[in-house]
Amino acid sequence: MCDKQTRLPHMTPLQPIPTALQPSGGPTDTVKAIVFDIYGTLFISASGGINLTPKTAEPLDQRMTVLLAKYDIAQSPAQLRRSLGNAIGQRHGELQARGIAYPEVEIDQVWMQVLNWDDLKKVRAFALAYEMIANPVYPMPHLESLLAACRDAHMPMGIISNAQFYTPCLFEHFLGADVQTLGFADDLTIYSFKTGHGKPSPYLFQLARKKLQARGLKTKRVLFVGNDMLNDIYPAQQAGFQTALFAGDQRSLRLRPDDPRCVNLKPDVVITDLDQLLDHIA
Repeated sequence: MCDKQTRLPHMTPLQPIPTALQPSGGPTDTVKAIVFDIYGTLFISASGGINLTPKTAEPLDQRMTVLLAKYDIAQSPAQLRRSLGNAIGQRHGELQARGIAYPEVEIDQVWMQVLNWDDLKKVRAFALAYEMIANPVYPMPHLESLLAACRDAHMPMGIISNAQFYTPCLFEHFLGADVQTLGFADDLTIYSFKTGHGKPSPYLFQLARKKLQARGLKTKRVLFVGNDMLNDIYPAQQAGFQTALFAGDQRSLRLRPDDPRCVNLKPDVVITDLDQLLDHIA
């Protein structure tokens, strides 16, 4: 549950920006479960994904200045971004030295270091406010009806996503229920910050595969839905999942044509609206 320190402020509605892609393809096997990315797939993200180190922008800096004054932080927005980026880079280096190829931080712990605060509730309240300024989000069209249809069909649902402590609160804020009530299975809900591994790490997908196998489900009958060819489609296919590329928002669509791992990579399905998934999982 999200407590009052992780309640999201009111956010202006966002609309997806159409892309040039068209719906295509279809599952290669009967879909028995579906697993989703979050940022850029289930939720519109102004930055295209979770955004721990935003780039400078005048309107953003104006709002950041107000936020920093509220918390008596003497640094400018630009200075704070540099401090945050340096701290994240340091932590990534430590984790990479331990053999984690695609490390993920716990952003509240990083902020405690950057701000030299030891009050976790205060840190989390600030971190949430910072994120909502840096990266406004809003549900993709038809998200709620898609989840309801999956629940009605008793379709197991999961999550594999780069995320932070505040990410699950998006569902409560916008849809009025926690992820479990909305139909996501506890054992199939995998957030990067809880594992120390970020996408496109195969670790997250191998972990999901083990949990699916424990349910008697083979990954070839599970559809993974994401907006990024490298972070989503590539590791999902490597782990044996069927894949659906969500190409419904120009902000978040990541085709990665210059990455050799994506040159000949094709998803099984391309969708431009979440409700199109219902044609493939019925």
